[in-house]
Amino acid sequence: MNAHKRATLVATLAAMYFVVACDRRSDPVEPGVVADAATMSVNGAEWSEWSVPVNLGPTVNSPFADNIPDVSRDGLSLYFSSNRPGGSGAGDLWVSRRASVDDAWGLPVNLGPTVNSSAGDLGPNVSPDGHYLFFTSNRPGGLGLNDIWVSRRADVHDDFAWEAPVNLGSPINGPEFDAGPELRRPEFYFVRGPAGTAFDIYVSSVKGNSFESPQAVVELNSSANDLRPSVRYDRREILFSSDRPGGVGGEDIWVSTRQSAAEPWTVPVNLGPLINTPFTDTQPSLSEDGTVLFFTSNRPGGSGLVDLYMSTRRVIPRE
Repeated sequence: MNAHKRATLVATLAAMYFVVACDRRSDPVEPGVVADAATMSVNGAEWSEWSVPVNLGPTVNSPFADNIPDVSRDGLSLYFSSNRPGGSGAGDLWVSRRASVDDAWGLPVNLGPTVNSSAGDLGPNVSPDGHYLFFTSNRPGGLGLNDIWVSRRADVHDDFAWEAPVNLGSPINGPEFDAGPELRRPEFYFVRGPAGTAFDIYVSSVKGNSFESPQAVVELNSSANDLRPSVRYDRREILFSSDRPGGVGGEDIWVSTRQSAAEPWTVPVNLGPLINTPFTDTQPSLSEDGTVLFFTSNRPGGSGLVDLYMSTRRVIPRE
């Protein structure tokens, strides 16, 4: 098989790898349809303000760089990147577990050499159905500076059952830096940028077993860096980080909304000084029900270079 045919086959298999099995519970919640119990939402509900962020503490955080968090649908597994000792490369994927959402997070464990490599493996995103783990890596076998890879597991309750990752191939990956994956079927968000330039947010439509050509999300992007999108379960709210003008610090978390999943996003708004600080506050990730925000910050009071933080909000039903 020649190199071109092999590359085409790998890209096709990568797309089929996760699309066929995606849980339909990740589909958008349209007007008049009540979300399932796992989302803890009510039609017509409003959201409270975010609470004061809390450091996840020295059990999860280390003296090193702990960043880019993502939590599983059931809220029991927290995935993140770290360059702490005990890994395989420049940055590895780790997971911290807890027995229930009321328990404290346990000591993080490295995902091991099946997933991690001697290169930088960063930015995990677990699909809503729990079967697929997306991340970015500059390991050999990619198409560009950094590529997006995907690993599959059959048992969604086993955080160490991930299979060998597969490169997502074209059109998701290219010669640029591709990172920040977020699957919210039928949309796949990520960020892209050539070396030495600002990154933008892109979205690809997932149709059948393939990705459509990614398009820049122009209403969210700026001339600055726009990074790590995280989309609420109903696809009507998106959080991302940016160092655009109008922020509180070097990099802040911003939010945009839309009335339906078919409409453009509104002009992004800074989350303000309760969440953001004069330091770097970045890489947001929403819990599946939209009530918990995890993010990365180098604000004072942490354990290391950058730490993981969380903030919460609640649903306020309309009377």
